[in-house]
Amino acid sequence: MTEAIRILMCAPDHYDVDYVINPWMEGNIHKSSRDRSVEQWQKLYHIIKEWAIVDLVAPEKGWPDMVFTANAGLVLGDNVVLSRFFHKERQGEEPYFKKWFEDNGFTVYELPKDLPFEGAGDALFDREGRWLWAGYGFRSELDSHPYIAKWLDTEVLSLRLTDERFYHLDTCFCPLTGGYLLYYPPAFDSYSNRLIEMRIPAEKRIIVEEPDAVKFACNAVNINQIIIMNQVSESLQQRLTQVGFEVVQTPLSEFLKAGGAAKCLTLRVTESVLEDVHANIALESRIMHLQGHLLDAGIMNKALDLIVDNGGSFKVLNFNLGTERQSTSAAEVRVSAPSPQVMEEIISQLIDLGAVAPPQEICDINVELVNKEGVAPDDFYVSTIYPTEVRVNCEWVRVSNQRMDAAIVVDPQTMTAECKLLRDLKIGDRVMVGVNGIRKIGQVDAREPRSGKQEFTFMGSGVSSERRVELLVEQIAWEMRQIKDQGGKIIVTAGPVVIHTGGAQHLAKLIREGYVHGLLAGNAIAVHDIEQALMGTSLGVDMQRGVPVSGGHRHHLKVINTIRRYGSIAEAVQQGVITKGVMYECVKNQVPFVLAGSIRDDGPLPDTEMDLIKAQTQYGELLQGTDMILMLSTMLHSIGVGNMTPAGVKMVCVDINPAVVTKLSDRGSVESVGIVTDVGLFLSLLLQQLDKLTHPYPVLGTV
Repeated sequence: MTEAIRILMCAPDHYDVDYVINPWMEGNIHKSSRDRSVEQWQKLYHIIKEWAIVDLVAPEKGWPDMVFTANAGLVLGDNVVLSRFFHKERQGEEPYFKKWFEDNGFTVYELPKDLPFEGAGDALFDREGRWLWAGYGFRSELDSHPYIAKWLDTEVLSLRLTDERFYHLDTCFCPLTGGYLLYYPPAFDSYSNRLIEMRIPAEKRIIVEEPDAVKFACNAVNINQIIIMNQVSESLQQRLTQVGFEVVQTPLSEFLKAGGAAKCLTLRVTESVLEDVHANIALESRIMHLQGHLLDAGIMNKALDLIVDNGGSFKVLNFNLGTERQSTSAAEVRVSAPSPQVMEEIISQLIDLGAVAPPQEICDINVELVNKEGVAPDDFYVSTIYPTEVRVNCEWVRVSNQRMDAAIVVDPQTMTAECKLLRDLKIGDRVMVGVNGIRKIGQVDAREPRSGKQEFTFMGSGVSSERRVELLVEQIAWEMRQIKDQGGKIIVTAGPVVIHTGGAQHLAKLIREGYVHGLLAGNAIAVHDIEQALMGTSLGVDMQRGVPVSGGHRHHLKVINTIRRYGSIAEAVQQGVITKGVMYECVKNQVPFVLAGSIRDDGPLPDTEMDLIKAQTQYGELLQGTDMILMLSTMLHSIGVGNMTPAGVKMVCVDINPAVVTKLSDRGSVESVGIVTDVGLFLSLLLQQLDKLTHPYPVLGTV
């Protein structure tokens, strides 16, 4: 039986580390010992000859990596898929391996020249012959897998490699006789690990720890119950022995310098064909259309990186480059993914970049009916902050009430679509499912400068530290003045830190001067604002001297009790009890406010809405038509408001904690900015800048 096993090798006559095409080669240029290389190869050669027939392909000068014959191609029966090397440094090996296969009676299949696939280095048969594990991510492309499945008539399971140290599948993955698997899970993405666990029972998965993995323990040659490998730990050897394998170790340190070991140095050319195994692959492909300033706005690069980073592969089918400065470009990209789940994640993110399937492919919407109130179909599309259109009766329809983390409900009769929270779904609602028939619209075009030297463009969403605060405050003030003058709407969401840092007087002045058109907050800011107005303290701390006062810890409860006696904040203002502060200015200037309660609230104030669902609804209603939101030191309220707000609304998040502003920045809006600073300082600077815009020059007759 063992005599039928044939393995192809290539003598290391010209082997050396001549270039760097993987991390292992770094620092090892021409540092491999010729004598040790020959000695180690010869030892491996003679070990393998004890259990298999070894065929040799002649080494060729100028191609030092021919010694790694695993990359020559992939063999099954009398057929072989010839490798298409990713790096030019190895592409010259292809004709020599092709000649050897043809001379030895194999039918050779060749992939397109621009489609990399590196043979049995990235494709390993289950040793029971049930399927083929095929790797991709560094040297082989996912789009090569359908060709392999078809030509070799076998089932292909695609595994994505994510650690550049393990650039070939055989460096971290070794199927063994009896259905066992020796592998290093951190080398793969989560989807691939789940796929492995679905196919290989836990008792047959032999997980390699990192110290053995980096010695290429998985780069082993398995011949029946024999495993030939580089030197490994005693514990790994014992684990293999316990399940019936005989481990033969042989040093291969010289070849590790080039990123290879026992398996890389061999190619099994006798792989049996099972009659009941036929071509099958889960890979999906979709064509997506992109249009806009694809190059100068960076959209094309973002799209292609997104596809690869999420485990997919792509081919640009058409690219029409705009010829003038104002011209847009258009591209068609074929996207491939190893499963429907991975494909949906990729397409969802491409939609956020403005990509869409060709209209002729998405005439009818994909919807499912809600059959239980408040519960969406399993595959419902989750909305984003970006303005969205959906395909209804072969026409694009704008989605209303745009917000993130909602379902999209469509009505083909009225040709309407709207975002609905899960809790608001009714039985019979038609909910968009999947990702077809959806596109994002109205993306701000990053390449177009806005007119006017002073205008704050709110571009390049990010987080700014104190060294840029004054510049940003000047720009924010200018934008606020523009919104006010044009009859726009500015909403403030604020936390109690505004009061503690002395910012109450500044926020109150903003309200009084007409820069605030709604306040979204919690119970705490109102309590501490009124405490300061009535007693001069905030949480019992004297706001003038900055020291606690005797009995001050009771002040906030006394304030709550007082307001409860009057029935509302507005009534306390009307009765002359509250004469200053943030809440006073809201009442006096008819600025609406919503106070959302929480489990930690004392009292609460009679105005505080303790029903969370009602509070969320009231927040959403007040946010309608907003042009700008100032988020002042309140993490939970800021994040909640951000989730309710569509793209296009300018957002300024101010907090001393960078994690808060980063969280808001990460939501993806290009019209948001985070400022890491003290909120009291920010408000003071903001008022100074607004005052300059109101009175830019001294009044005549004044000094």
